[in-house]
Amino acid sequence: MINTPPIKLMLVEDHKLMRVGLKSLFEPKDGMEVTSEAQSGKDAVEKFRTTHPDVTLMDIGLPDIDGIEATKQILELNTDAKVIILTSHLSEKEVIDSLESGARAYVMKDINTDILKMVIKTIKQGAMWIDPLAVPILRDKNSGLIPQRKMSRAMFRNQHADLTQREYEVLKLIVDGKSNNEIAEILTISSHTAKAHVCNIIQKLLVDDRTQAAVKALKEGLV
Repeated sequence: MINTPPIKLMLVEDHKLMRVGLKSLFEPKDGMEVTSEAQSGKDAVEKFRTTHPDVTLMDIGLPDIDGIEATKQILELNTDAKVIILTSHLSEKEVIDSLESGARAYVMKDINTDILKMVIKTIKQGAMWIDPLAVPILRDKNSGLIPQRKMSRAMFRNQHADLTQREYEVLKLIVDGKSNNEIAEILTISSHTAKAHVCNIIQKLLVDDRTQAAVKALKEGLV
C-alpha cells in the first residue's frame, strides 16, 4: 500500500483562538495537517514563499493587507497556488473580489467540519468550490467569474445524461440555493422525492455534491 503524504495546510488568521480551533481539526490520520500559520496578510505571503503549503486557508479581515490582496500576491509567486477563502463575510464585493484574486474556494466559517475537509481535498485536486450561500451572488450578478457557454435547455440535457423535466426544475432550484425541504414545498412533492431527484442530478452531472451541480449549471449557461 502506498502511503500518501498528508496535505500541507497554512492557516492565515489573526485571531489566535480561531487559529488554535482550526488547527485542532486537522490531523495526519485525516490526510492533512497544519504545517504553517500566519497572523497577517504580509506574513502569509512570506510564509507561503518559505513553506510551500499545498492548500492555504485564508481569512479576509487581516492586519496590513487583507486576505484578498494576500491571495493575489501568493498567486503571483505561484500561479498554481490553492487558496481557500474562509470567512464570515458574505458581501457581493468580497465574494467577487476573492474569486477574481485567484482563490479556488469561498467558504463560510460556519461550515460543517467534514464538508470543510472534503473541500480541502477537492481543492488540492484542482477543483473549485463555492459556498451555497455565495452561489446566488454570482448568478444574479452574472460576474463572468464562472464563464458560461450559452446552451439551449435541449443541448444541456443531451450533453448531461438527459435530465428529466422534473430534474431540470429541481436543478434550477438547487442553483437558487433551495434546500430539499424547500424544493419539495415549491414543487409539491415529498422531501424524500426531492432528495432522490437531487441525488439523480448529482450522478448524471458527474459531480460530488449539490453545490458542484449548481456551479456546473452556471458554467453551462443553464440559468
